[in-house]
Amino acid sequence: MFSEIADRLVAWHSQQQRDLPWRAGPAGARDGYAVWVSEIMAQQTRMTVVADYFKRWMARFPTVQRVAEADQQEVLKQWEGLGYYSRARNLHKAAQILTDEFDGKLPRTRQELLQLPGIGAYTAGAILSLAFGLPEPILDGNVKRVFSRLWDIDAPIDARSTQERLWTYARGVVEAGSQPGAVNEGLMELGSLLCRPQNPRCLLCPLQSDCLAARRGTQNQRPVRPPRKQTPHFDVTAAVIWEGTPRASRLLITQRPTDGLLGGLWAFPGGRRASEDADLPVCLRRTIQQGLGITISVGEQVATVQHAFTHFRITLHAFHARIGVGAPQAIGVADWRWTTLEAIDQFPFPVPDRKIISALRGQDGG
Repeated sequence: MFSEIADRLVAWHSQQQRDLPWRAGPAGARDGYAVWVSEIMAQQTRMTVVADYFKRWMARFPTVQRVAEADQQEVLKQWEGLGYYSRARNLHKAAQILTDEFDGKLPRTRQELLQLPGIGAYTAGAILSLAFGLPEPILDGNVKRVFSRLWDIDAPIDARSTQERLWTYARGVVEAGSQPGAVNEGLMELGSLLCRPQNPRCLLCPLQSDCLAARRGTQNQRPVRPPRKQTPHFDVTAAVIWEGTPRASRLLITQRPTDGLLGGLWAFPGGRRASEDADLPVCLRRTIQQGLGITISVGEQVATVQHAFTHFRITLHAFHARIGVGAPQAIGVADWRWTTLEAIDQFPFPVPDRKIISALRGQDGG
């Protein structure tokens, strides 16, 4: 059965694969660096978004060595807006290791790849099969969904026994095919284009005749997932602290600690509203005192921004502000800096703060 599945995947993929910028050459004989970057970018991100980022990244960093030589801030700036910034930081660290220890080339063994920051079992399998043609399995969200339907797995998808079973299937399929890279890419493409989370397009699927879920009519119940927990919501404040007259002088930005959420990016200082905060200005004054060691006077509101992270949502309330007492200190932040609205684009910011910048420019008429 494995060999039939592999053959059908390769035949289907040769006809139906999308034209994506990192698919230069046949699967199994591609540039390892390009495969690596594209797979890291594609984690938890839509392909339509990844394509443009990949092109810009490769234009700026055409080799592993160029990434290794770059400053982390430049790397984060290229990643700005793509999210999950630990991916960029790990890619930067791994490029430095590859340059120092592997002459800028990706190793061809799973064990060595797994030692690199940010490379797990799935990414290692993708690199080894797509770049080097080795029969190494992959298991991302798309492939898990395909296999859970193909074998009509009624156990929770995140259970350890289910994961082990899925990896067994993944290895069996890729080892049965004569073109490991095309088999793996076909699995990923099938999950993305046909075996979708909702309303799978079973009539077009090359594996329909082997799919137990399609035969039993359970495809919309697979994979089995635990009940969704309610996503927590937090109110967060941010201060646009002006050195002089608002919108006519420099403003203060801070850098987030590298080991936390959005690490290494710049932001407008502030923090989450606590239960003891009477209102948003109280929260803002408290968090600025804790993070920068200064008091501020809070002015009019700049913007209100809604944003969803992976495990929580925020409403970000931004206010104009001025320093009252004290000089900024890096107490709860990695660094701080005065900059102008014109020069602020040289710094990497998360999406919510970029919306604040847009609002400021709108108020300025720019």
